[in-house]
Amino acid sequence: MASISVREVAAEAGVSVGTVSNVLNSPAKVSAGTLSRVQAAIELLGFVRNDAARQLRAGRSRSIGLVVLDVGNPFFTDLARGAEDRAAQAGLTVLLGNSDETVARQSAYLDLFEEQRVHGVLITPLGETGEQLTRLRLRGTPTVLVDRQIEDRSFSSVAVDDVFGGHLAAGHLIGLGRTRLAFVGGQHTIRQVTDRLEGARRAVAEHPGVTLEVVETASLSVLEGRSAGEAIRARPAHERPDAVFAANDLLALGVLQAFSMLGEVRVPQDIALIGYDDIAFASAAVVPLSSIRQPSALIGSTAVELLLREAEAGADFVPEQVVFQPELVVRASTVS
Repeated sequence: MASISVREVAAEAGVSVGTVSNVLNSPAKVSAGTLSRVQAAIELLGFVRNDAARQLRAGRSRSIGLVVLDVGNPFFTDLARGAEDRAAQAGLTVLLGNSDETVARQSAYLDLFEEQRVHGVLITPLGETGEQLTRLRLRGTPTVLVDRQIEDRSFSSVAVDDVFGGHLAAGHLIGLGRTRLAFVGGQHTIRQVTDRLEGARRAVAEHPGVTLEVVETASLSVLEGRSAGEAIRARPAHERPDAVFAANDLLALGVLQAFSMLGEVRVPQDIALIGYDDIAFASAAVVPLSSIRQPSALIGSTAVELLLREAEAGADFVPEQVVFQPELVVRASTVS
């Protein structure tokens, strides 16, 4: 069956093609009676607008591509919500891609978004920004780094000072008298993880007699946290750390599960535990989780704001960097 055209809708409603276009794109310009008549014709004929063709004429779609590390992490869900809210104010939608902490999936989403001629790209990148993001920019696609800073300031970015956040977490544990710290963290291709570890190392270096070991994980998930926690629990009591700083709250919740399962390790009496992100589940855990809070929704909305500025300015745009300061949230997992 052939698709219904705008011309056929105009004929059915007894108006011009331009009026139908206004109904579809700028309904405020059309009187209530005409708007109702055109909408009735659209419903009667089963007209579906061809956004792909419209995008080809306009050069860009009305969608923003967002690539995050793990869509299952509530931090990124909240970030995406903030981005959606700001995008909606500008008449844009957000297309969400989950790289799952793999470069190949990240690359595939970037290729897809470029093919779709998105209005711009927001991305929490793995590793270095690389040629692909540079190519997007050179081809006219505004690109903003989310939850990530870049030293050469060649891209706009919205991030949190994760080095300071790591220092804040480790400093809190040390201030409680803990001296044998463990950092449970994921892949070192994730800049946020390495920055948080760097901050923890700086805090430890400021206090003679305090040590820090690193317990690596394959990802930043609850399951990986549980595995790390089980490995720590299996050690003799005198070989365990007396405090754990997990690179995010999902890892921390997994560690907490491992410690709580057999009741062999008490939190915080035996091992104090702090996470990062302050997701909603942190305060609802069996032992409410201390964490480093990031303004997730604000990060998302600010990233869209920078992208809109870049899209409007075009080649004259000067990249902007916004850095928020994290906040220590103390709960029962560190202070009984």
